[in-house]
Amino acid sequence: MTGPRRARRRDRRVYLVSHPVLFGLLAATRRWPATRLGKTVLVHSREAFRDGLTRVPLDRAAAGTTGGAAGELTGGELLFNQDGAGHRGSRRELSDALSADGVQRLRPVWTAVLERRLAPLGSGGRIDLVDVTAEMAGATAAALLDLDVDPRALAGAARAAAAAGAREHLPGLPRPGARRTAEAATAHLAALLTPHSALAVMLAVAAINTTVAALPRAAAWCADADLWSFAETDPDALTAELLRVTAPTPLLPRVAAAPGTVGGCPVHAGDRLILVARHAVDAHRLDPDPADPVPAQVAQLVFGVGPHACPGARLARHQLTDALRALAVHRPRVVSARVDRRSALPGWSRLILAPTR
Repeated sequence: MTGPRRARRRDRRVYLVSHPVLFGLLAATRRWPATRLGKTVLVHSREAFRDGLTRVPLDRAAAGTTGGAAGELTGGELLFNQDGAGHRGSRRELSDALSADGVQRLRPVWTAVLERRLAPLGSGGRIDLVDVTAEMAGATAAALLDLDVDPRALAGAARAAAAAGAREHLPGLPRPGARRTAEAATAHLAALLTPHSALAVMLAVAAINTTVAALPRAAAWCADADLWSFAETDPDALTAELLRVTAPTPLLPRVAAAPGTVGGCPVHAGDRLILVARHAVDAHRLDPDPADPVPAQVAQLVFGVGPHACPGARLARHQLTDALRALAVHRPRVVSARVDRRSALPGWSRLILAPTR
């Protein structure tokens, strides 16, 4: 089996094992730009994906959406259509923290974790990259919020809260105890993060979960497809292509606030939109190719577009680039991988790497 084929086969497992029915449905409908199933519109094509984020008014606080989850997580404190001086002040603080200068101030935090946790590879040892990434993401979030908290405890709480919330909103019959589990996980996270602003808390939760989902998958792609050399010769292209194919948040659930059209499919107020970022950027059919990357405006779609673009995109790119550079020194191979069946986002619960030189 060739390297790219092996890499894609391994990466597909995170979807097929964690959410087989959901992603089977998406695969079966992706031939259409957008298709309706009852009051849900599945949005696949690039143009329809952009329409869903820029041309259809969205209810930012609807249940089952990112905004709705934010409101539940913060007891109603965070709604994305909030106004007021305090909310605007929080957004300005976050913009400063995630600016180019802000990211550079955070950079020593995650590079220190990488230097320490990847050291065993230098002496022929093995590492669990998921555990390393969780500590790195937790340490970065703690520094972002100026928290004196154990990074791994913070990462664990953020992952548990996101997973519990995601399980509660999955389609199907109600899961016994799901609400109680979600409330307990949220309370534990809130205890670690009090008294920080809800907006900052949600950003930390998003950053930790997307980082832990994306970085190990990207490293597995590099190892299986032998892409490590690009971490040294063209790291920016490698990072962009790997973020495109891993699409850390492959689905964006939204609810229409007013009528519109996506990909030629009429949308009514109250319709649920499932925006499939993975398909919009061709992650399902185009392997990562740093020597011939897709246009930047296409790769960027994994972070949203327009007013719905992710404010942490710069941070995500820098973290992944630094991690891949540090790993490339050892040219690690995948020893074993286990899919995380409980996480909010498709990813590995364990990824063991060993050096090849």
